[in-house]
Amino acid sequence: MDWYRRAIDSDIWWSFKSSTTTVVAASVTLFIFAMAFLAPILAPHTPFDPATLSLSDGLRPPVLFSPEGDWSFPLGTDDQGRDVLSAIMYGTRLSLEVGFAAVIAAMLIGITLGLISGYVGGAIDAVIMRVADVQLTFPAILVALLIDGMVRGIISVKRHDEIAIYVVVGAIGLSFWVQYARTVRSSVMVEKNKEYVQAARVIGLSPMLIMVRHVLPNVTGPVMVIATINLGLAIITEATLSFLGVGLPSTEPSLGTLIRLGNDMLQSGDWWVSLFPGVTLAVLVLAVNLLGDWLRDALNPKLR
Repeated sequence: MDWYRRAIDSDIWWSFKSSTTTVVAASVTLFIFAMAFLAPILAPHTPFDPATLSLSDGLRPPVLFSPEGDWSFPLGTDDQGRDVLSAIMYGTRLSLEVGFAAVIAAMLIGITLGLISGYVGGAIDAVIMRVADVQLTFPAILVALLIDGMVRGIISVKRHDEIAIYVVVGAIGLSFWVQYARTVRSSVMVEKNKEYVQAARVIGLSPMLIMVRHVLPNVTGPVMVIATINLGLAIITEATLSFLGVGLPSTEPSLGTLIRLGNDMLQSGDWWVSLFPGVTLAVLVLAVNLLGDWLRDALNPKLR
């Protein structure tokens, strides 16, 4: 229980509970996460199982906006009779899975290259940083589109749809690694000249062991801030790719896919099919970004 007492008495916990905005953002994020990952248990329907769908239930309006609504479908249905609420719950889960996986991929690439670049220096540092500088000239969405397009040109459309989630994760991960690499490199260049690193060299530890065991734990603070903020960016990037039709296929119910499918029905007045997934996406990304901003300030010793 000592760790619990230390956590309760820490400056970070005090900063968290003293900020109403952060508490609300954390509550909203936790609620959305719970609804998403417990979708198989909580969702009233299985929206993407053809055996459970009925065309007679198609395009039912939300119950709070029309007397024609059905409480079995509180947020209405799409043209195939799929429950919008259930589709949002399943779609949010997939968007979060893609976002977390993409952030982890970007962290692994960026942290590895940042450690090597900052610790080794010289020509290796110059090459890695010049590659990072070149990539920074392109928006992340264009890099992701380029990678996705290259994969589509190499393999068949059917095969691409089967591995679409891995392609999207890889494309987003390769788009976001630069921030981690540059941040870790700058931190490593400061840490490697400190006494504890020099002592590790004196006793004969290998450079790899020094980087992983001694240097890496001291640069995790900025990395966690970037990861929190990049989670929202990764979710937005996946939604953008799926909305453009080059991300996840229609059989994969991410939030971006749901918004794209509902966009075709806006002109016919069936606004709820696209609006509710869009609102969910906006609220999720806003809450995650607010947590990222709080974490950045909480870990900054100059603001304590």
